[in-house]
Amino acid sequence: MTTPAPSLPPLSTSPRGRFRPALPLLLSLILAACTSVPLPPWPAPGGAAKAPPAATPAPAAIPATVAPPVVVIQPVPVRPSGVVTPEPYNAAVAARFPAPSLIYSTPGLQEGRSSFTSNAEIQSWLRDLVASAAATPGMKAALLGIGQSQRGEALEALVLTRGAGTDAAAIVASNRPTVLLIGQQHGDEPAGSEALLVVARELTQGLLRPVLDRVNVIIVPRANPDGATDNKRVTAGGLDMNRDHLLLNTPEAQALARLTRDYRPTVVVDAHEYTVVGRFLQKFDAVQKYDALLQYATTANIPEFLTRASEEWYRRPLVAALKSQGLSNEWYYTTSADLADKKISMGGTQPDTGRNVNGLKNTVSLLIETRGVGIGRLHIQRRVFTHVTAISSVLSSTAQRASELGQLQPYVEKEIAGQACKDEAVVEAGPTPVQQELLMLDPVTGADKALRVEWNSALTLRKLKTRVRPCGYWLSASSKTAVERLRLHGVQVLRVTEPGSVLGDLYRETARAAGVRQDVRGAIADAGQIVKTEVALVRGVIDAPSGSYYVPLSQPLANLVIAALEPDTQSSYFANRLIDSLAGSARVMSEPALKTEELP
Repeated sequence: MTTPAPSLPPLSTSPRGRFRPALPLLLSLILAACTSVPLPPWPAPGGAAKAPPAATPAPAAIPATVAPPVVVIQPVPVRPSGVVTPEPYNAAVAARFPAPSLIYSTPGLQEGRSSFTSNAEIQSWLRDLVASAAATPGMKAALLGIGQSQRGEALEALVLTRGAGTDAAAIVASNRPTVLLIGQQHGDEPAGSEALLVVARELTQGLLRPVLDRVNVIIVPRANPDGATDNKRVTAGGLDMNRDHLLLNTPEAQALARLTRDYRPTVVVDAHEYTVVGRFLQKFDAVQKYDALLQYATTANIPEFLTRASEEWYRRPLVAALKSQGLSNEWYYTTSADLADKKISMGGTQPDTGRNVNGLKNTVSLLIETRGVGIGRLHIQRRVFTHVTAISSVLSSTAQRASELGQLQPYVEKEIAGQACKDEAVVEAGPTPVQQELLMLDPVTGADKALRVEWNSALTLRKLKTRVRPCGYWLSASSKTAVERLRLHGVQVLRVTEPGSVLGDLYRETARAAGVRQDVRGAIADAGQIVKTEVALVRGVIDAPSGSYYVPLSQPLANLVIAALEPDTQSSYFANRLIDSLAGSARVMSEPALKTEELP
């Protein structure tokens, strides 16, 4: 059966779209009628939208008369930390960020509290929500233990659905898109975690419950509990887990990889916060002004349809939702720690962050960052409000586009699998340097300060290194660690059962140096040096002994495999010593006649 190409509506420059779908309209009525924890209105995207195919019935409308029960918030005792954070800027700047009219109440947001919600309080909060969901007819909720942090803290995910069950098989078979929401991969970025507690409560008890009629939701409020306890960006072992999503060296990143492998989300949202003063004040004599910075997956080999869906179905409605609440936004950007370097860069193009790796897993992968790093609890209600507004828009867009998303992922996966043995693969890509006007804030007056900056755009990638796409990769029997990590991602790996041979390209090293992994901020906090190699390809017949492995590219995760196994990039398994020798892998250039078996 041929998978039809998903249709994306033509873009409209008119502020008024000709089509307003029933779901956002009805949800707006529900939101307007309720006084629980208020959420922003749900925007309808501009432009015409095609109706679902005749074979796919449109979802039933949600009755506008259904009102959720009032949410009861239990008071949480204040636990002063004794630490007083100095104000990072003056009253004129602070006045640009008034508190929202909506005040959220999580343990960490209680008035007078000086510490954010603890790991134990998050666990208690989630268990209470599972218990309350059990009393709602048709709703199913479960708390999954997905792993442990480096210090042994539980890593947990809340699964919410109105489908047949909360186990992975039931969620995948539900024919509903699944949204995975991840908070606080960086421990010193608390607003996303607090916002996800609000969103979890509203999905189970309040205004967001209608979303579950069309969407499954999985929430990991705090992916780095050790870092949160220490108020540090990195994990207990000193690694930046958001640069570990391809290598999977940390148990925290491994837990998220298993979750995405088993539950196969359609949309992944990564909730972060960004630096407000610090090096921006030092470099540009300015304070950051935007409530939210946004970006989707921007790395090599992301299918065009996926990028278009991310932009047209998600980012544009998200921008409209933020604007409707008086919240400013821009593309995500950052700058290096080198004070002499005045360049501004969008989020990186390396296949190592959650945003980019989940894009290579064929999800709509979105990064949402609020202004928070370095300002303690200042404006915390506004920061949480921004995240709740943005995440509510993502959930609304997913519910609205449920039928189209059901076509998108199978289409993209089939297209990728069909490219094996042909076409071109981009091995390495980089951003495009341009100039851009960027607004910051004057640190004295608080007024907008326009700057003309050198801007590295990740929206248009420069191809730095390309190769003919192989049929697959051969790996030696000693490549067990690489095989284990690939399988954690959900990659199909076959074991050779009888000795054979394949036509392929061997990697011949032409240069080598030691180095460290870099992102747009500078050196990445990780375990050590990498091998920086340059290679030439040598065509030949490769012996494939029994016990070695074959990784075919005729599978949906082929682009992730390329990112991992082409050795001459800083994110590759060879560069990071998960494959110990260039002789341990090769590119297979014709369909092999090997006898293989699926790994158990």
